[in-house]
Amino acid sequence: MKVRPLRYFRHYSTHVKLNEVVVISGARTPIGSFLGSLSSLSATQLGAVAIKAALERGCVPIEAVNEVYMGNVCQGGLGQAPARQATIFAGLPLSTESTTVNKVCASGMKAVMLASQNLMCGHQEVMLAGGMESMSNVPFYMRRGKPDLLFQEDEEFKRVNFDKFRKLPTVFQKDSGTVTAGNASTLNDGGAALLLATTSAAQRLNTKPIGRIVGFQDAATDPIDFPIAPALAIPKLLEKTGVKKDDVAMWEINEAFSVVVLANQKMLDIDPCKVNIHGGAVSLGHPIGMSGARIILHLLYAMKPGQKGVASICNGGGGASSIMVERL
Repeated sequence: MKVRPLRYFRHYSTHVKLNEVVVISGARTPIGSFLGSLSSLSATQLGAVAIKAALERGCVPIEAVNEVYMGNVCQGGLGQAPARQATIFAGLPLSTESTTVNKVCASGMKAVMLASQNLMCGHQEVMLAGGMESMSNVPFYMRRGKPDLLFQEDEEFKRVNFDKFRKLPTVFQKDSGTVTAGNASTLNDGGAALLLATTSAAQRLNTKPIGRIVGFQDAATDPIDFPIAPALAIPKLLEKTGVKKDDVAMWEINEAFSVVVLANQKMLDIDPCKVNIHGGAVSLGHPIGMSGARIILHLLYAMKPGQKGVASICNGGGGASSIMVERL
């Protein structure tokens, strides 16, 4: 019998222990209307404001951040590497690596998911992730010369004119359509960022996390059916995490159109009283690269300790992303 040398044998582990990922802090800018108060700022400047605020809230030194992922969709006129620009504008060290994520409306959420995977696998210990968009500056390439300003509240919901709603034409179907400019999200500007870390890194930095990442999943369908893609992503998420639908305290389903929320909550049979309880993108606005991160952040600040929430967002091309977080 021939004995093979030990070097020929390989051992595979069937059980891999992943790091738990927590959210130390998060922040967002107000959402500005199209050509409104934030239109003088680029997407990367808005992203930098959110990044800097998230770090200040988390009381974490900038040198502790290993890497930054930022979602951004409309990159025309921004120049190369938008996430890198936002990182530098926020004052992080030049050694901080950065990556831009573009998954259309799900970009901000996907940035958080990708950062979480890095942390879970132990590739990094502290990361910033979020999204940024300035739809006012697409496709304009020149500054408008507006002065600096202080701006602290969302402005889109103040611009609604309910008297015009009955007169608005439908968008997709002329005779039997229901989608109009009144029940669709608007073009907006804004940025959001979450400071993520492994549990051990958060303890070492002496922080008090506001939440943890429970799990996340993606799904895709026919591009024309993109509004109902969350109804495919959410069941996959619940199955993966082992959490029952009734145990979810709060849901955030992004409103590309009002019908998106109505269709998905009907297909999933979830309590509408738990969905978008503080309003959605139709009223607040939808800076497409930011929104996925915004709804995660909103869950974390709206829930009570111990509660779990699910955020989901559809994206052009027939896809959707979903994520579950727990408030600590």
